Parts: sequence; structure tokens; C-alpha cells
Amino acid sequence: MSRDRLVLIALLVGIGAAWGITQPFAKIAVSDGYRHFGIIFWQFAIGALILAPLNALRGGRLPVTGRHVALYTIIALIGTLLPNSASYTAAIHLPSGILSIVLSTVPMLSFPIALALGMDRFSALRLTGLVLGFAAILLIGLPEASLPDPAMVWWLPMALVAPAFYAVEGNFVARYGTEGLDPVQVLLGASAVGLVLSAPLAIMTGQWIAPLPPYGAPDLAIVGSSLAHAMAYAGYVWLVGRAGAVFAAQVSYLVTGCGILWAKLILGESYSPWVWAALALMMVGLFLVQPRKAQPVATAV
Repeated sequence: MSRDRLVLIALLVGIGAAWGITQPFAKIAVSDGYRHFGIIFWQFAIGALILAPLNALRGGRLPVTGRHVALYTIIALIGTLLPNSASYTAAIHLPSGILSIVLSTVPMLSFPIALALGMDRFSALRLTGLVLGFAAILLIGLPEASLPDPAMVWWLPMALVAPAFYAVEGNFVARYGTEGLDPVQVLLGASAVGLVLSAPLAIMTGQWIAPLPPYGAPDLAIVGSSLAHAMAYAGYVWLVGRAGAVFAAQVSYLVTGCGILWAKLILGESYSPWVWAALALMMVGLFLVQPRKAQPVATAV
């Protein structure tokens, strides 16, 4: 195996590990009373602080015409504000590893949306992957001994809201494009608009998080999650350009696997045999629904 190939694989693993750790960080962030709008504001803010100099170094500008601001707003809403509100709410009630498994349904949910919009062709293999993905969700939710507390099952639909929005986002970008902007520009613009949208929501709902010491584990988790996401996303964009979308799409497996591994290492979570069976089904389903040729990269905030 060539040195370049090893570097690409190492980067793929690093991106998967970085994205995977955001789920345990989310669990820690909500562990001491912090709630979604306050967390999301700082996620936008930290993301913007990282992406602005990155965009400047790449020689990128940030257009602010009406069409561009509309794009930033849509991506901020369906890529972060709405899905993460649901995700952080679900994180209060569900184990981090379960959230990682549920999050891997994004490509499975994307498939029927793409079919409905006439953007994809029917495929028996991908339909099988979709069925296996939902069978995995049933394995988590139906057996009484699957979750630590059977009452947690009622929060599974809330956990599915985030991947549903990410699936909508991916199809939106694939259908309508990004007004000639690259993913880093879109992500930066969405972060800027997201700051304006989330700040009043955090203040009005009493969820504002003051950036003042002392700092505890939830504060560090918010910073760590935002940094990990921004760096992983920038690395992913570079990887797509260097190795292609199909190679980069394999990060989905690593995000799920690393998310569970980080949850065990950081949070000490353990899972029933039903959950491990669900993970196996989800991995097979994920393999079947992955695109077999390069497709447009969907931006995510």
C-alpha cells in the first residue's frame, strides 16, 4: 500500500474519531442543566471562529446577496438549529451510543427522499439497506431488555429527528446547489446566520450560557464538540476533493463505531446484546445504501 493511501486512510479514521466523539460530548454538555439553544449558539460561535480564518487563508470570500443569505439561513435551520435541538433533547434521556447508532440512519432516510424528488433511481439493494436500518431501530426499541430503562424508548423518535433533517439537507443541497460556494463558505455563512437566530432563542428561553468561569465538564464538552466538528468537517471537505466522495463516504461507519467506542471509554456505557445486534444490522444497511458513484457533497453545520 502506497504512503499516500495510508495517509488518506489515517485521515479518514481521524475524521471518524473526531465526529464520533461529538455524541459523548453532547451527553456531557446536557448533564448539568445546559439545554439546546444555549449550546447551539456557542456551537455556531466557535465554528465561525475556526472557519473564518480558514476561509480567509483559502482566499475565499463570503457573499451576502439575498440568495446567499437565504441559503445560509436554510442550512443553519435544517443543518443545525432544528436537528441539534432534537438531538440535545434526546441526549438528556438516551445513552450516547444509541444516539450514534440512530444517527447513522442519515443515508437510509436520504434514499426515499431522493426517490420522491426524482433525484435517484429505485434500487432493491438500497431498499434492503433502508429496511435493515429500521429493523435496527426496532431492535433497540422493542425488546424490553434492550435499553437500560424501557421508558427510554419514547425518546427514540426524538433522536430520529436529527438524521431526518440531515437527510433533507443533503437532498436540498444536491438538488439546488450552493450558489457557487464551496462547503467551507456555506458552513461559515450558516454559522454567522445561526448566531443571529440562536442568540434570541437562548435568551428568551432562559438557556443562555454565560462565557464566564468557572468552567466545568459541560463547558469543556461544548468547546470540544465544536472544535471536533469544525476540524472533522474541514478534513472531510479536503478528503472528498482529494480521494472522491465514495471513499470519503466510508467515514459513516467510523463515526458510528467511534461514537460507541468513545461512549464506552468516556462515559462507561455498556449495551445489551440487542443493541449490538442492532449495530450489526445498521452497518450492513449502511453498506447497502452507500452511493456506488460520486455524488454531490451535502454540507452540514
